[in-house]
Amino acid sequence: MELPDFMSYANKFSQSDFVEKISSIAKRAGAKLVYAALILYYTLQSDKVSTANKAMIIGALGYMISPLDVIPDAIPIAGLSDDLAVLLFVLKKVWTDIDPDIQTKAKEKLAKWFDEDEIDEINDLFKAE
Repeated sequence: MELPDFMSYANKFSQSDFVEKISSIAKRAGAKLVYAALILYYTLQSDKVSTANKAMIIGALGYMISPLDVIPDAIPIAGLSDDLAVLLFVLKKVWTDIDPDIQTKAKEKLAKWFDEDEIDEINDLFKAE
């Protein structure tokens, strides 16, 4: 799959829209997408992250929030695959900036929405779907 120009979606990101979107799609999206989104969201709040990486994160999260993307979210199963691809792409780019505390915080939040067996899928976060 070719990645869209997710950076053009940077103006779509807001904290409140992120929380609303992630809450509404959590179960349908799956633990892997939610975990990637949470890590990026929490990483965005870190002062250890470069401005360039923050811009990429904002673009990726804006893309996820936007109802207008390459594969509309309303399409079952496939609708969120482009969002996951964008999130994983950016996550790989900024992985060195990700503090272990952020990963723990994201896992703790996941535990509120997912069962343990669903959370197991994050163990192979970077494996292709």
